[in-house]
Amino acid sequence: MIIVTGATGQLGHQIVERLLTRVPAGRVGVSVRDPQKAKALADQGVRVRQGSFTAAADLAHAFEGASQVLIVSVDKMGEEAVKQHRAAIDGAVAAGARRILYTSHMGAGTSSQFQACRDHAATEGALRASGVPFTSLRNGFYAASAVQFLGHAMQSGQVALPADGPVSWTSHADLADAAAAILADEGCFDGPTPPLTAAQALTFDDIAGIATQVTGRTMTRTTAPDDQFRQQLVGRGVPVEAADQLLGIFAASRAGEFAAVDPTLATLLGREPTALSTVLREQLPNGDRH
Repeated sequence: MIIVTGATGQLGHQIVERLLTRVPAGRVGVSVRDPQKAKALADQGVRVRQGSFTAAADLAHAFEGASQVLIVSVDKMGEEAVKQHRAAIDGAVAAGARRILYTSHMGAGTSSQFQACRDHAATEGALRASGVPFTSLRNGFYAASAVQFLGHAMQSGQVALPADGPVSWTSHADLADAAAAILADEGCFDGPTPPLTAAQALTFDDIAGIATQVTGRTMTRTTAPDDQFRQQLVGRGVPVEAADQLLGIFAASRAGEFAAVDPTLATLLGREPTALSTVLREQLPNGDRH
């Protein structure tokens, strides 16, 4: 049985839906914190069990009978994130899984300037130490994050963000398709995958231009000094630690950590990955959806 964690989240849910187009529902199980939220999956024949990365007993039940376990990384950063990932790895090992898969990130490394990438590197280290074959999905940077960064620009017309570098913004839907393909073809990647990216790496100068085209509203890119941006975030109630983590994205992009473009995702999809312009057209207010 293929077990997917976090199956009620944005990425995990899409992975399960795409997996169900490739394998029978009876071969798929999900581990979720609230089984009621996964009722639609249960209605399709998917095995739904409660599982929490903070409760080992839950994981033993949720992962029972697993041949593969896909651990969808948690939406935390730092020591707590790595601790939860290690608990999930231990649960998969205890369940006798033949392979453990994990949603990592392009640029994962111990010296990354982005905390999440250091966390992913630590988790990959735990996977190597587990003794079980593993696949680490080095996902491109989520295109949904670019949409979030544009949030205030929709009112002001100013994309006021710290200096950045090119980033391979990649859609959740494409990454879900790729994960499903890899799960259905067990063992097609061993260890970290190449970066699973869209076809272009774009800066926020590029994105402002694309957003102008798709919304018909002029977006001007301006550069906010890091300290000023941090103060603005903290002034809006963002904790200092979270503000520093967010700034890490820009520092890492300036260092080229997210600039790689690789054909692996296109090969898995059998088509070109979704362009950021398409994501913006679908998600930005006033975007042309025709």
